Amino acid sequence: MRVHAVRAAVLAAGCAMVLALAANGCTGPPRPADAAPPAGASRGPESGPAAVFLARDACSTGNRQRVEEVGCDSERASAIVLARHEGPRERGPRCPERTDYVLVISERRPDADEDGDGTVLRGYACMRSLEPPHPGDPGGGGGPRTIVGDCVRADGRRSVVRETPCDARDGRHAPEYRVVRQVAHRDRCPPGTALYVDLGGSTPVGCAERV
Repeated sequence: MRVHAVRAAVLAAGCAMVLALAANGCTGPPRPADAAPPAGASRGPESGPAAVFLARDACSTGNRQRVEEVGCDSERASAIVLARHEGPRERGPRCPERTDYVLVISERRPDADEDGDGTVLRGYACMRSLEPPHPGDPGGGGGPRTIVGDCVRADGRRSVVRETPCDARDGRHAPEYRVVRQVAHRDRCPPGTALYVDLGGSTPVGCAERV
């Protein structure tokens, strides 16, 4: 089976749910899904029936309009796959820490399409750029996950914060809190914690201090 087209959605840093403000105990709504406009992509010939487009450790070009798999030693290579999963991202494994962005991969198959857009979801690839900047790094202000070392700011909605670069100087994007520890329960957070942020996983509580 040949993949004729791939849709690439770059998932930037989204909102993180605030579990509670340490000062007043308020809680927040479920964390919104990260999203970005999709773009088209293509691949080269498969090497066999089991070939997987953008398997782990493969590299891709950075052209958002036409993503291609290339050798990692190619001058056109711009990102490497940290992890590759089948199926919808919402029900699949989380991307590793330090993932810079996510490519959602779909196959152009109008005959098998269920929602009318002519494409069938194949999976997603967790990508890391080969060169800086790395928004997925701690304090980078992006990536699909909020991790220890990241900074957040209030986004105007009650109990919801948005990741922002720790070195941001713009008043509208200046950091207000930094996640200093990730624990299973709030009572494991260190003294001085001003905010609890939902990070997901088996240790979902992010302990954040004011900056």
